[in-house]
Formats: sequence, structure tokens, C-alpha cells
Amino acid sequence: MTTTPGPARCFGDGDPLYAEYHDTEWGRPVHGEAELLERIALEGFQSGLSWLTILRKRDAFREVFAGFDPERVAAMTPDDVERLLSDARIVRNRAKIEATVANGRAVLALHEAGRTLDELFWSFAPPPRAERLATWQDVPATTDESKALAKALKKEGFRFFGPTTAYAAMQACGLVDDHLATCPAVTGANPSVP
Repeated sequence: MTTTPGPARCFGDGDPLYAEYHDTEWGRPVHGEAELLERIALEGFQSGLSWLTILRKRDAFREVFAGFDPERVAAMTPDDVERLLSDARIVRNRAKIEATVANGRAVLALHEAGRTLDELFWSFAPPPRAERLATWQDVPATTDESKALAKALKKEGFRFFGPTTAYAAMQACGLVDDHLATCPAVTGANPSVP
């Protein structure tokens, strides 16, 4: 008896961790200061690397950055940065670590001004597309909204967050839904899981 594999996911087929991320998180709305700070940080750490690499290190990132609690991240010192640079469980990149600390401080500065990261971030959500995209080649790397979001966050003191990273974060946090038209997340079909 031959079984026919189900439809392919947008990404993630072939690795259970990646598949679960696709099926349960990617493209779903994310709210909350710590939750958004985490996504901004992880997208920054991913720059130049595979997202799967970041997923595999995610628990360690959460541990070393105190669950991405903005107050605790903002309170990190140069000694903490040095300690993290020797922690092989995470991506050891000084600019990305220092940017995460600066971004925690930027969240607190927003709070001091009576604003939230959640409201700022979500203010750049575009209207839903009229039709789903058919292929990955149709998915943009940046949009006018991601350029504007990156610019707005930079103005507020956020670092390591350009238009491409902003668009990836918008996808990850559900501001845009780039699941392809044939994706099981859209069609309701059961994807083939290796």
C-alpha cells in the first residue's frame, strides 16, 4: 500500500521543532511587551543565520534574557554582556546582545512616555491581503509598513532592526499572514509529518 504525502507546509517539513513552530506560532497574533521584545530580539539574532538555529536555542535565550522581561533585560550590565558572550547555548554576537539590552531599555522609555511596544508595533499592521500568495517567490522581503516600523523603532532607540528584520517579525507576530494558499494551515489539510 502506498501512502500519498499530504500538502507541504510553507516551511518546516522535515524537522519536528520547525514544523511545530509553523503550525502553532508563525503568523498568529502576538501581544505583550515581553512577547514582542522576545520576537524582536530573536529576529535580530537570526539575521545571517537559519531560523531553525534560533528555535533550537530559544529556551536558552529565554533563560539568559530573563524571559525577555523588559525591566530585567534593561538592567543588564556590561558584565552580563561579557557573561553571555561566553555562553555557547546562545548566539554569541556582541552587537546583537547589546542591541537586545538597548531594546529592553527602549521598551522602558516607551512606558515612561505613556506608550507601549504593543501599541507601537501593531500600529504598523497592514490590511489583510485580498488573496493569499501562491509561492515563496511572491513573499516580499520588505514592505512600506516594515520600512516604516523599522524607522519608528529606530527613532525610539531600538537597534539591530531594519526593514527586512521588521518584515520577518511582522510575519512571525501575525501582523501579516503569509501562509501560502496551499499551506495546510490555510486549507485545513493534515500536513505530512516525517
